[in-house]
Amino acid sequence: MENIEILTRSAKETKKLGEKLAHEIDRSPTSIKRGAIIISLEGELGSGKTTFTQGFAKGLGIKENPRSPTFVIMRIYSVRRKAYGVRQFIHIDAYRLKSKGFKVLNWRDFIRDPKNIILVEWGDKIKNILPKNAMRIIFKHIRHHEHRLIKIII
Repeated sequence: MENIEILTRSAKETKKLGEKLAHEIDRSPTSIKRGAIIISLEGELGSGKTTFTQGFAKGLGIKENPRSPTFVIMRIYSVRRKAYGVRQFIHIDAYRLKSKGFKVLNWRDFIRDPKNIILVEWGDKIKNILPKNAMRIIFKHIRHHEHRLIKIII
């Protein structure tokens, strides 16, 4: 398991990090052979999870600016750059759900499909149903209100 820590000093830098990670994943054919690419976004309220997701979506070529799916639970976007067969970006907010609630969302079908990239905000709330190979990204507020320490666990 590899850990990478990155300090961002603004929302713009947090978005750029998301965009860069999407580009890296987009170029990595080995990461999608075992099903969907799944990334758990973890951290306190307002720590940058949705901001990161907006940059990530941009990195996948999605023109729409994702909003937090807190009340709708899930949003699905078509991926414009279909590198390595990836077709859908799925943004899920697990804040108000328990693992059992994910059965209603056809969770197993989504995670088995190698055409999906799934970002789960509050993924730590459903860690028992996340695949073992899911990437974790932990966001923490530090010092200045715009600064974030972002830890990527691969």
